[in-house]
Order: sequence, then structure tokens, then C-alpha cells
Amino acid sequence: MKLTLSNEMSPLFPEMKIKEVHKMFSVFNFSHLPIVENEQYLGSLASYVIKNIEPNTQIGDLKYEYERFFVVEDKNELEFIEVISKYETNIMPVLSQEKNTYLGYVALQDVLEFFGDMPFLSEYGNIIVVAKGIVDQSFSEICQIVESNNVKVLSAYVSSIEKDMVETTLKIGDGDFNTVIQAFRRYGYEIISDHYDDVFLNSLKERSRYFDKYLNM
Repeated sequence: MKLTLSNEMSPLFPEMKIKEVHKMFSVFNFSHLPIVENEQYLGSLASYVIKNIEPNTQIGDLKYEYERFFVVEDKNELEFIEVISKYETNIMPVLSQEKNTYLGYVALQDVLEFFGDMPFLSEYGNIIVVAKGIVDQSFSEICQIVESNNVKVLSAYVSSIEKDMVETTLKIGDGDFNTVIQAFRRYGYEIISDHYDDVFLNSLKERSRYFDKYLNM
């Protein structure tokens, strides 16, 4: 795993009291805190859960409030983003692959910094978002469309799947951007992102304005 594990903050233990947890939340700006017993991860406790709980209540009495999200060591970094987004947290517990013991955590800030250094974000390029039916969508076709117009694909990922449509976000190198956009349209792709130099779209907008002006005469 390329992301660095942290143990700067000790996990919670079931016998700890809510008043101690409040102190930890005030020191560490996390949405959740992991709970561990005998090195085994039990789950995480959200800060909003304990707001109105009696201060001397033990964490072990709140098992029904535990949220059991985590990532196993050596998993792809993209899984951190997926789980963090799903559970709306800014801390991700990491467990060992064999015994599922608690190893530490990765903070959201570290994940963002990691991805910020990747070429998709750090390298210069043009972003384009295209959409097509899930049955017809093909990464090989998408790359072929771009590269057949003498433009390099720097990176690509599926950014949305809704109903039967798949949205793919691309970062491409320098070249005739408008030609690439028109090529995608010829292959039946919808252009989701807005582009200043989209000649076809600008032409339609201009014709629409002319038509509106004609109707209002």
C-alpha cells in the first residue's frame, strides 16, 4: 500500500467513557474514531452520535451505533476513496489481510494529497466527460477515438453509472480538442462536459438565439 499508515491517534476501547471520547474528538478533527479490543477492530463511532449521551456511559454500551467500515492493507488506493465517500468519513481504519487486526488509519487529507500528486491531477491536460449506454460503452473504443486524432489519453475512469448510462472522465493531452469532441459524437457518445471551443454546440446555440429572435419579431 502506497498510502502511509498513521498511529498518531490511539484507537478507542470499549471501557472508555464518553467524556474521554469528547476530548479526543476535540483534539483530532475526525468525523469518526475507531474502536479496538485485543487488537481486533470493532467498528467506528461518529462524533454526532455521542453529543447527547451521558458522559459516564462506556463506549461498549453503544455497540448498536458502531459503523463497521475499513480497508484491508495492500488494497488499491481507489478503494479508499470509494469507502470514504460511501460512509462520509474523513478517517479510514486499515486492517491486516490475514487476521483482520487493526493496523492504524489513513486520514482523508493524506488520501487527497496522494491523488493530488498523481498525473491525472498534477499534469497539464484537457478534461472531457463522455456518456454512452452501459452495453455499448468501451474503454478500448474511447481510447481509439482519442488516439486516432493524434491526441494522447493521459488517464480515464468511470465517474458515474446512472440507470443504463455510463459517464467516463478523460484527461487528454494537447491536440485538436474540437476534432476529438466531434469524433465522440460520430460514435454515439454524449458530451457531458462544457467546452468553450465546442464548434458544433456553439453553432447550435447561435442558431437557437437567431430562431428565438425571429419568433419574437
